[in-house]
Parts: sequence; structure tokens; C-alpha cells
Amino acid sequence: MSRIGRKPIQVPNGVNVNLDNNVITIKGPKGTLSRALHGDMKVSYESDVITVERPSDNKLHRALHGTTRSVVANMVSGVTDGYAKNLELVGVGYRASKSGEKLVLNVGYSHPVEFLPENGIEFEVPAQNKIIVKGINKEAVGEIAAKIRAVRPPEPYKGKGIKYEGERILRKEGKAGKKK
Repeated sequence: MSRIGRKPIQVPNGVNVNLDNNVITIKGPKGTLSRALHGDMKVSYESDVITVERPSDNKLHRALHGTTRSVVANMVSGVTDGYAKNLELVGVGYRASKSGEKLVLNVGYSHPVEFLPENGIEFEVPAQNKIIVKGINKEAVGEIAAKIRAVRPPEPYKGKGIKYEGERILRKEGKAGKKK
């Protein structure tokens, strides 16, 4: 039995859950999320607790059990608290700014790179070298943060580039000096 899949999900006050033919809609103070779940998984909502059950012990159902429970738990957490990913720009002249709603990155290319917010995502730029990607959908926040990081991933020699806050860059030694 999946340890994660068995855990019940506590629904906080102020969050509405609607189940309709394995389409779950969760509405909370930060917004609304909806998702179609796999048809084999049995999701039930009773007295502020969501539980996920699997019909059999075959490999597909075992794999889907914990995944479905985690997805639903992330939806509940997203509509109550939201999610954020912090990014840092490292490098001389690398900076980020907001122009209206869009994020503008100057990261060593001949042109600035622009990102438009999508899927309920918003950008914050508290400093020129810091970016915060916020939203209620954990999947979308992670995907947009990964796309921003992919513009200029950190390189291993000087560590220049866009990295997640707290990410450790494995450094390489440069060219060795001339041997005599």
C-alpha cells in the first residue's frame, strides 16, 4: 500500500471542493484550480477530508495512487497559500526588471529576453538580480521558473547565469598553468 496515497488530505476552512466524474475543482481564497484525474482512481470528499483509493494492486494503479494524492494535495495547498520559486542572476551586467506585466532579462545577449506571465503566474523583481515567480499552480510555477533559468543556465567555471535560490553549482577548475 502506498504510504503517500493512504494519507488523507485535510481541507482547510474557506476551501470548496467539487467532484464531478473524476474532475476535481478546488476553490479557495487565492483562486480556483480544476483538473481531470485518472478514471481508475476513486477520490472521495467527506467532512473536510479528501481520500484517494485505488481499485487494485496492479503496477499502474500503485503508481497512480500516490501521484493522484500528491496532485490533489498540491491543489489544496496552492489555493490556500500559493507557490513561489526564487531565482538569482549571477554575473556582471545581468539584471532583471518588470515592464508592465512582463519580465525583461538582460543576461549578456545582444537583445533583452522578455517573458509574458501565463496561467495565473505573476513575476516580482525585488532587486535587479532577484526574480520571484508566484502562482497557485505548483506545476506552472515550476515550469515557468525552469524556462527562465534555461535562458542562461549557470556555467561551471565562474557560476554566471540564472540559478534557483540556494542551488549549488558544481565548479570546475580552469585551465592549468603552463608546465615547465
